[in-house]
Amino acid sequence: MKNEQEKQKILEIIQEYNNGPSSLIQVLNMIQDEHGYLPQNVQKLVAEEMGIPFSRVYEVTSFYSRFTTEEKGECTINVCLGTACYVKGAQKNLDELKSRLGIEEGHTTEDKAFTLTSSRCIGACALAPAIVVNKEVHGMVNLEKLAHILEIYE
Repeated sequence: MKNEQEKQKILEIIQEYNNGPSSLIQVLNMIQDEHGYLPQNVQKLVAEEMGIPFSRVYEVTSFYSRFTTEEKGECTINVCLGTACYVKGAQKNLDELKSRLGIEEGHTTEDKAFTLTSSRCIGACALAPAIVVNKEVHGMVNLEKLAHILEIYE
């Protein structure tokens, strides 16, 4: 949490959605949607307010790939590396993104503009190779199209 206002919003979410330990995933989901990520100090606050051990909150946060403990960029670029996409050049797209953004997969640019990730399959095989930028699917991506997509989000 960066300030008292963020802390209050997190406390409001916990109060609204806390129906005991079984609601932990829902509470974490709502906080991440609002806050963007779940750093350790937020996890500790959730544990304290819900009356459950921090180890349980950490366990859930680290187990589910949906949750992130690191701040993400304004735009998240997810490169599909499923079979259809991979065969049609997804690795070239991922390598180009690493080069252009100056980051490795799983990292965020210093200016917090972009986070680069990959998935085994996004379910858009007919559009291979595909990438997703902030939930928007871009299909049949080649290096030229990739440059244009980056321009849109810069």
